Amino acid sequence: MQIEFASLDDSLARFTLSGASPAFANAFRRAMISEVPTLAIEDVRIYNNTSALFDEMLAHRLGLIPIKTDLSSYSTQAKCTCGGAGCPGCTVTFTLSAEGPRMVSSNDLIPADPKAVPVFDNVPIVKLTKGQTLVLEAKAVLNTGKEHAKWQPTQVCGYKNHPVVSISEACDACGMCVEECPRKVLAVRGKKVEVVNGKLPDCSMCKLCEKACMASGIGDEPAIRVNAEADRYIFVVEGDGSLPVKEIMNRALLYIKENSDELEHQLGEISGDEKK
Repeated sequence: MQIEFASLDDSLARFTLSGASPAFANAFRRAMISEVPTLAIEDVRIYNNTSALFDEMLAHRLGLIPIKTDLSSYSTQAKCTCGGAGCPGCTVTFTLSAEGPRMVSSNDLIPADPKAVPVFDNVPIVKLTKGQTLVLEAKAVLNTGKEHAKWQPTQVCGYKNHPVVSISEACDACGMCVEECPRKVLAVRGKKVEVVNGKLPDCSMCKLCEKACMASGIGDEPAIRVNAEADRYIFVVEGDGSLPVKEIMNRALLYIKENSDELEHQLGEISGDEKK
């Protein structure tokens, strides 16, 4: 199994996963979405709200604001030594006090931990008119996307099979397939159609090129064929900023490994062949 990066920064990763089964590729995707913990606001105590929004709507909006998360500093409430009562090891407290006329944004949330700040400081929460006020206290806890979507660390996380485009000697370079390709993957070079250098991963495998080739009357079989590699996948992962994408990937792989080891252990106990 091999991972080859096309691009990687804190917010976005594009990479190719080779030598993996479809089951593992999908497990990797699902683990990145729903098994990597992040901080999100869960409890909100509103002391004064004379804005146009109900308390429940404000709490919902606050919960969807991504928060920078240091996984080495926090644990889930279920694993915390406080037993879920709420302590600095599992909970971050935010305060907000604003008076109109103004737009209240995520920048107005003041965290007890300076490192656990909202990822973006311009997320609108509510617009206050003259005389309206909003005073609240919010608590963020660590959890996973399996519990609720607000704890998902990714905005985009998907993959597709790596395309394979083969062009036979029957190609007469008529160019009809080139014109039909919606992503400009193909081009006429001399007397033959070829894949543009570096554009193969952009192929969506729509097979419009095959249909165009058949429409040209070249014969009973198209000169161009589009297929997918069975064990090679192109991934795109975009984080919401709460965690670097590289850490999301590492945590997801660690989750898969831990669960695989546990399954092996349980099967060993059942069969009596547990490894010492």
